[in-house]
Amino acid sequence: MQASLDLRAVAYLHPDAAALVARVQQEYVERYGSPDESPVDPAVFDLPEGLFLVGYDDAGTPVATGAWRRSSVRTLGGASAVEVKRMFVVPERRGRGFARAMLTELERTAVGAGHDLVVLETGLRQPEAIELYRSAGYQEIDGFGYYKDALLSRCFGKLLGAPAHGV
Repeated sequence: MQASLDLRAVAYLHPDAAALVARVQQEYVERYGSPDESPVDPAVFDLPEGLFLVGYDDAGTPVATGAWRRSSVRTLGGASAVEVKRMFVVPERRGRGFARAMLTELERTAVGAGHDLVVLETGLRQPEAIELYRSAGYQEIDGFGYYKDALLSRCFGKLLGAPAHGV
């Protein structure tokens, strides 16, 4: 049975967002030996340039994050791209469909904001993330951004439906 996830738009520096970002950074340390070192300006996740979501479980506990920010990447014939960032579900709440619900909402809001392409970067030591993206219709694309040439990095993209304006 899939548990429900209450998705709320928050600022990148919101306490719940910050706590979950700290947890994902710790997971990167465990999987890769260091945190994600790509530079992040919190303002890029403010509407209309971006969106940061925190997912709360039935008890009101923050258990998931996901975000998008405008991207200059052009691939797969897309005209206006966003990059998905900070996709994370706390380990003790995985396997309940939260990551897929988060990804679906990120795609929906990106289309609502006028974008037709989603790109993202993940790592080979996150096989469950790669499987999620592939099962959601993402295809591997050329590397981009901070980890463009990193050996353990893989980039994916997905064309979305026709954009409509307004999230």
